[in-house]
Amino acid sequence: MARKNYSEEFRRQAVDLYECTPGATVRGIAEDLGIVRGTLRQWLEVYGTGKKTAADGTLTSSPLQSRTTTTAASQSPVDETAEQKVTRLEARVRDLEVETAKLTVEREILQRAAKYFGRGDALVSRFQFVADNSATFEVKRLCELVEIERSSYYAWKAGAAARAQRAAADARLLGRIRAVHDADNTVGAPRVTAELNDGKPAGERVNHKRVARVMRGAGIAGYVKKRRVRTTIPEQADQKVPDLLKRDFTAAAPGRRYVGDITYLPIADGSNLYLATVIDCYSRRLVGWAIADHMRTSLVADALTEAAATRGSLTGATFHSDHGSVYTSKDYALLCKRLGVTQSMGAVGTSADNALAESFNATLKREVLQDAACWPDDLTCRRQLFKWLTRYNTKRRHSWCRYQSPIAYETRYTATLPTAA
Repeated sequence: MARKNYSEEFRRQAVDLYECTPGATVRGIAEDLGIVRGTLRQWLEVYGTGKKTAADGTLTSSPLQSRTTTTAASQSPVDETAEQKVTRLEARVRDLEVETAKLTVEREILQRAAKYFGRGDALVSRFQFVADNSATFEVKRLCELVEIERSSYYAWKAGAAARAQRAAADARLLGRIRAVHDADNTVGAPRVTAELNDGKPAGERVNHKRVARVMRGAGIAGYVKKRRVRTTIPEQADQKVPDLLKRDFTAAAPGRRYVGDITYLPIADGSNLYLATVIDCYSRRLVGWAIADHMRTSLVADALTEAAATRGSLTGATFHSDHGSVYTSKDYALLCKRLGVTQSMGAVGTSADNALAESFNATLKREVLQDAACWPDDLTCRRQLFKWLTRYNTKRRHSWCRYQSPIAYETRYTATLPTAA
């Protein structure tokens, strides 16, 4: 479909194209420009010089007759009478007035549109701009200026009711998300989704992509540590123990493979507490832990003893650690032997060989300390760790456990075991 509104510059260029193209015809130029012949003839009458280039390149008189010429022969502006000149100039003034009015309206529309184009979704903002100003300006003109199709605008407008319903549903979902996130501000979209869908039938479950979108729109996110801190410095081993895991931190059932480590807990006065852990590779459950203000062998021994009490027995299990001096000590080796535990150790100075325990320590500090550099005092540290460590087993949804808590994951394994006849 041909345009109906052309700038004065475009009109003059069209006339110049006809007049300077050797042997050009009104029909040929009009087809090239995508306009009707009558429109080009009108422009030639207003802007034309009365001359054109012949096929041989010579300048000749235009065969077109001016509407303002009263004689049979065409006249150039130089030969026109005073009355003809006045008529031509009056027509020119009318064209300029129309063009000026059009440009004034377009400028006003674009000034109003400017504030809509910084809202993120440019296309939706343009649709909204047309809707907000359709009572003042013609929809067709608005769509042309912001470069959208009228059919697209009307389709967007027809979907307003559905969008309102989705927005209301998202607002309700946001309220549920905030409740989950307020209870634990470290959780991201996957754990929030698992919490929302827990126990819900298929028809009431929510998609994780939708949860992520709503959280992103509301500026809600799980905690992400802003800096990386080195927390473990490996020590030379006092005895040789083989690596039985080879970085395979999985197990076929609970109680077969464990990993552990020591991490320091910085206190504001410059001192440290130390946490020793024993973690089940099957469920990532923390089966034993101990906190002390020292790193003597008794710290890791207390954690392993607690693990034995939690499980009832560690006989036949493998415990994997780094080559810290407490893990390579004779006292610890004797304790493992007494509990029926086989020791395993990674290479010296290689944290990846004990990545599961390292990851646990990093998660703990990230979610408990968040942006703080240390705990204010020993008592606060112990209290916060006790709360997080117990909740880790019973409430915190773990990605490894298909977003169940470690204890719930183990319970599901137990429920699938065959019963005795």
